[in-house]
Amino acid sequence: MKHHYAIIMAGGVGTRFWPMSTTQHPKQFLDILGTGQTLLQQTYDRVAQTCPIENIFVVTSNAYEKLVAEQLPKLLKENILCESARKNTAPCIAYASYKIHKRDPKAITLVAPSDHLVKKEDTFVKAIKSCFDKAKQQDCLITLGIKPTRPDTGYGYIQFIKSDVEEKDKRINKVKTFTEKPDAEMANFFMDSGDFLWNSGIFIWSTESIISAMEKHDPELANVFKEGWDFYNTDKEKEFVNRAYATCKNISIDYSVMEKAKNVYVRSSIFGWSDLGTWGSLYTQIKKDDKNNALVGKNIITYDCNNCIVQVPKDKLVVLQGLEDYIVVESEGVLMICKKQDEQQIRNFVNDVKVSKGEKFV
Repeated sequence: MKHHYAIIMAGGVGTRFWPMSTTQHPKQFLDILGTGQTLLQQTYDRVAQTCPIENIFVVTSNAYEKLVAEQLPKLLKENILCESARKNTAPCIAYASYKIHKRDPKAITLVAPSDHLVKKEDTFVKAIKSCFDKAKQQDCLITLGIKPTRPDTGYGYIQFIKSDVEEKDKRINKVKTFTEKPDAEMANFFMDSGDFLWNSGIFIWSTESIISAMEKHDPELANVFKEGWDFYNTDKEKEFVNRAYATCKNISIDYSVMEKAKNVYVRSSIFGWSDLGTWGSLYTQIKKDDKNNALVGKNIITYDCNNCIVQVPKDKLVVLQGLEDYIVVESEGVLMICKKQDEQQIRNFVNDVKVSKGEKFV
């Protein structure tokens, strides 16, 4: 396992989980499920089952370096890679991949978001190890696809066809197309067809393969980070990375590489996954009362409330009456009450609060 690595992406803000998730304390650093561990800590423990802990890297914002160090005391300080600007997943992956490749040209890496939920960790680890084996033997880019349980319009979808090589793991197939979040009619079609999977945003590849793919399909981005080759793993790295992030574009790894490359594979997986992207997705993961309310907080009393999600501090007494399909959240002096069906407006709420009330509430 000495050539196995993990890159945890932990630089996001998690606006859709406001007011719990704020710029100062995004959702990956919160115990949003009430388990006693933050999402970042759960992710670290999960990936630590797939590679040596000295091979785990966390890419985050400069502003969160201290939070990462506090929450992950076993993580080597030099393995916290700090970004000076938010530029999406492709620059994050490029930076970490070039740095790791210089250290270990035989590196096989798992790339995982820091804020996803995985309920069946043994199944997850088995899937990752299988993908590591393939990535070790073949120049390929692998993503984990999740078997859909509903026609969800909030996820991207991957269409797969039979693999063009003999696969030891029969769950691995060739990727035919990527589709961004579809409308309801298309999502139903994808679900019924049986040859589409949710795009988890979890990847496995050798650093050699992903660097080669970037240099072929997005040379503009690759060249920015390639220029830092002499600086990686030296005391000049930070200065270079700050310059690189000032000039590189903002782009996801899907647009940069995955949708263009021909050597992309997907492993179908069922390990209790959710990207926990919205309050609605969190609602599906929390135990409900007899009225289908998901309640997080010790002192919540409801009357004639149905299908609500309520998340409040443990010591706060909250009494609710007559609500149906609502989100009720209190955190750090902010109370938000919003219809579940309108939760996509939360980003607008955050922008309006920023303009009218200032940065301290967001």
